[in-house]
Amino acid sequence: AIEAVETGKVDLVAFGRPFIANPDLVDRLEKDAPLNKLDTDTLYGGAEKGYTDYPALAETSVAAE
Repeated sequence: AIEAVETGKVDLVAFGRPFIANPDLVDRLEKDAPLNKLDTDTLYGGAEKGYTDYPALAETSVAAE
């Protein structure tokens, strides 16, 4: 997404599902950090599992490097 905007291939990139698993998606993209994998088994399940329990970048080992 960043490369597509920087090279002028697109003016805007929108994200939906990646934000569910990565509430800190912008920070992850800026730091070229790995993304959390979306748990599709809990997607639209009606509970907090799969929505509010994904680890933030600061909670992962990548942030410590």
